[in-house]
Amino acid sequence: MLKLSALIAVVLLLSCVSAVAQKSRQQLEKEKRENMERLQELQGILKQTTEQKRATLGQLKAIKQQISAQNRKIDLINDDLKLMDSELNELQQAKIALDKDLEKLRDEYARMVYNASKRNNSLNELSFLFSAPTFNQFLVRYKYLKQYTDEREKQVAQMKKVQSLMIAKSTSISNKKKDQENALKSRIAEGKNLEQLRGTQDKVVKELSSREVEIKGEVAEVRKANKQLENALTRIIQREIEERRERARAAAREKAARDRAEREAAARAAAERAKEKDNDKEEITKTEPPVAKPEPKKEAVNDDGMNEEEVSLASSFAANRGRLPWPVPGFISDGFGTKEVLKNVFQENQGVDIQTNAGTAVHTVYDGVVMDVTNMGVMRNVVFVQHGDFYTVYAKLKNVNVRPGQKLKARETIGVVATDGDGVSEVNFQIWKNTSKLNPEVWLRPR
Repeated sequence: MLKLSALIAVVLLLSCVSAVAQKSRQQLEKEKRENMERLQELQGILKQTTEQKRATLGQLKAIKQQISAQNRKIDLINDDLKLMDSELNELQQAKIALDKDLEKLRDEYARMVYNASKRNNSLNELSFLFSAPTFNQFLVRYKYLKQYTDEREKQVAQMKKVQSLMIAKSTSISNKKKDQENALKSRIAEGKNLEQLRGTQDKVVKELSSREVEIKGEVAEVRKANKQLENALTRIIQREIEERRERARAAAREKAARDRAEREAAARAAAERAKEKDNDKEEITKTEPPVAKPEPKKEAVNDDGMNEEEVSLASSFAANRGRLPWPVPGFISDGFGTKEVLKNVFQENQGVDIQTNAGTAVHTVYDGVVMDVTNMGVMRNVVFVQHGDFYTVYAKLKNVNVRPGQKLKARETIGVVATDGDGVSEVNFQIWKNTSKLNPEVWLRPR
């Protein structure tokens, strides 16, 4: 007889398989939500750039990002279809197992009914009970009949339970097939959207190529502004490094002077003790030496001239590599280094450009001190923030609400992003370690 415990084991096994699939399903749904949010964000940014009548590099960058996100969306749909195939196979296997269990239960129940029918034809239950030779035998026969009746009832309950599970599995299979049909339709629709985006990209590239001389002039202007920014920051950092070195040298001189004074005081004390021993026969009025006032405690600096607070700040900043918050929401429209933005048009970036929505607040990525605030032509307002021997730069700001020397906390607002004449709103973000430029993309939290 198929026991209830065996049925429970089958159900639990199927539940475990479903739990594993559910975990993959939850991860996939999470990725789909994140990609959808990114697509919506990109569509909002692209809308601003396409409000202008002419094509721009900013528009081209936004379209490329949207194509990338659209490709990702299609990949996720394909992953969804593969997962649904797996889930559907599991459901079908579970239904087959339940079919077999139900068949066994039906066979066992049929045998029980047949045996009960034979017993009723040859000897009714009362005769069976009262024909017992002893009272103990009577009790044994009564318990047997009761257990037999209970088993039949349990068998009926088990069959109903298996039938309910089968109905649920059949419904799940039907729903899963509908989901597959909808996913296939969605993949076709998203493929058409992708082709439309690629057509728009080709159109923008063609228009930009026809204005190659103009675009090269714009890129050259940006390159010149980047160089000015680099020179300005290099001067600021070199001045700060020299000041730190001077602090280190001053600290070394002060330490040498203290050591020399201590040695001279020790020598005088030794000479005084020797003189007292030579004049031990004379009565000498001794007076307490004047108590020296302790010198004010000097701020400790390391060999690079940084104090403890600066060393701690630099160390914690370095420890957050890959986990820094973004200065603005959006996408990296122009990466670190030199790349070809259009055929025969190369652009160099000291950091990364992050394209966002107009009017977005710009935030500092970590605790620090404002070193300088300046205006640099096409780079608009620029804020330099120091984090020990690390430095972050925020350029292309419409306005600024911080001042040099001001201490900042992470995620504190420092200004608002600027929007250029082509409707492109982006922030140029840079990270330096002393005078070495670093790739900000590997420092920011993945999105």
